[in-house]
This record gives sequence, C-alpha cells and structure tokens, in this order.
Amino acid sequence: MEDKYAGLKLGNQLCFPLYACSREIVKKYKPYLDELDLTYTQYITMMVLWERGQINVKELGECLYLDSGTLTPLLKKLETKGWVTRQRAKEDERVLIVTLTDKGRELRDKAAVVPEKMSCCVKLSPDEVKTLYTLLYKMLGDI
Repeated sequence: MEDKYAGLKLGNQLCFPLYACSREIVKKYKPYLDELDLTYTQYITMMVLWERGQINVKELGECLYLDSGTLTPLLKKLETKGWVTRQRAKEDERVLIVTLTDKGRELRDKAAVVPEKMSCCVKLSPDEVKTLYTLLYKMLGDI
C-alpha cells in the first residue's frame, strides 16, 4: 500500500538539505565575516561590487536573488560604514546606482583570505564541488 503522505516526510524533501546546508555554511562564514564587520548578505553584496565597481540596485538584486526590501537597508548600512555610495542615475532618477568607495576597495584585501579559510570547511573533492556548483546553478536557472 502506497503512503499518500510520503511526500510530506522531511527525509523526502530536496528543499530541506539545501536549506540546512545553506544555514550551516553561512554559520561557518560568521567568525571570518565578524572580523570584517560584515554579515553574509553584506559580504555577497560586496563581492559583486568588488567585481564590478558599480551597479544599479535592480541588477544587484538579480545577481543576488534579493529584492529591494532586503537590499535597501543592507546598502544603507554599507554606506554608513563608508564602503559604498548610493546615487540616483542622472539619466533616470528612478535608477539607484551603488558604487564601491576606496574604503570598500581596501576591505577587499582583508576579505581575500575568506574563501581559502572556507574551503577547509567543505568536505567535498574539487570534482564534487564543481558538480554541486553546476547543479545548484542549474536549479536556480529553472526557478
């Protein structure tokens, strides 16, 4: 006899190990990010800015899968710390541009050690990491 509730068992959910793993990884980042005075969400935001230098808020949200309600207070905090500036685009006042400051660029040097420190926390082979990365981005593309 088939269990009509099998789909409701936690052990049968793909979402749960993804959620739990994400939380555990972010927890492992915390001590390294505390040294930089960054939350994980601020860190990934800064990563985009270290790569691009400047980006509008809409594009930033698309990169990070975050909405403006999450980004606005986060960007205000980064601006208060002196790491970014926010300005309206001259050609379209509705567009908010976020720009990395010199102080924000300096933070990049301090943050450069974080990925190496974190690589010790993930007990996967380089091939497994590559496969997981590919699968996760494939899933994100389908959502």
